[in-house]
Amino acid sequence: MGAEPAPVRQLRADQARRVADVLRHQIHAGAFDEVLPTEQQLATEHSASRNTVREALALLKDEGLIDRAPKVGTRVGTRKYDHGLDELLGLQETLKGHGTVRNEVRTAQHITAPPAVARRLGLEPGERVVYLERLRYLAERPLSLDLTYLVPDIGAEVLTDDLENTDIFVLLEKISGRSLGHADLALEAIAADPHTASTLDTPDGAPLLMLERLTRLDDGRPVDLEYIRMRGDRITMRGSLSRGTPQWKVR
Repeated sequence: MGAEPAPVRQLRADQARRVADVLRHQIHAGAFDEVLPTEQQLATEHSASRNTVREALALLKDEGLIDRAPKVGTRVGTRKYDHGLDELLGLQETLKGHGTVRNEVRTAQHITAPPAVARRLGLEPGERVVYLERLRYLAERPLSLDLTYLVPDIGAEVLTDDLENTDIFVLLEKISGRSLGHADLALEAIAADPHTASTLDTPDGAPLLMLERLTRLDDGRPVDLEYIRMRGDRITMRGSLSRGTPQWKVR
């Protein structure tokens, strides 16, 4: 057996980041009711100095996850909501039990599909689609801004339904008479532009999660293309992944 590599000396900032990562997960998982352990307790648990723990807590405070005050201690601030990546669910289904989801319908109209949108929805160039823009609230707090393109036959009926209180996914299945099948998605982090920041009641440049999702019925037909901007301080994306046949093997 070869000799173990020599340990690399870590800066305190590196150690603080490591501690913050573990604490962040614990906060999201509900490991702390309201109050976090003391700095000394955390230092012992993480085999770190109190100064390192203090820096880790400062990182979490800057993220808005905790509040700190003399003689009060460190308390959980704003909790995030889990949004699954391994099931095709609407926002109301995803956040069931966390409060009421309400939609402020800002735009609902027929438009000529941009060529790229038409291609992805399997439409001919120049065809019209239904375009929706909804500001979505949870417990009366803005959570996401959803821009949605729907195929014309189903979209026309969606416009006549209750868009303020019903998930689009529920309406798609109701109107089409089919179940949703699968979706292609991409997720990335973007900074909030001034207009979006104002709409979502968050600072300019605040981190947002941008979800691009193309949803198909169970027969493979694409029906719904969405661009969803979610407040990064209120949503955590989670999923469960399984490994298939390894493409790379150690020889």
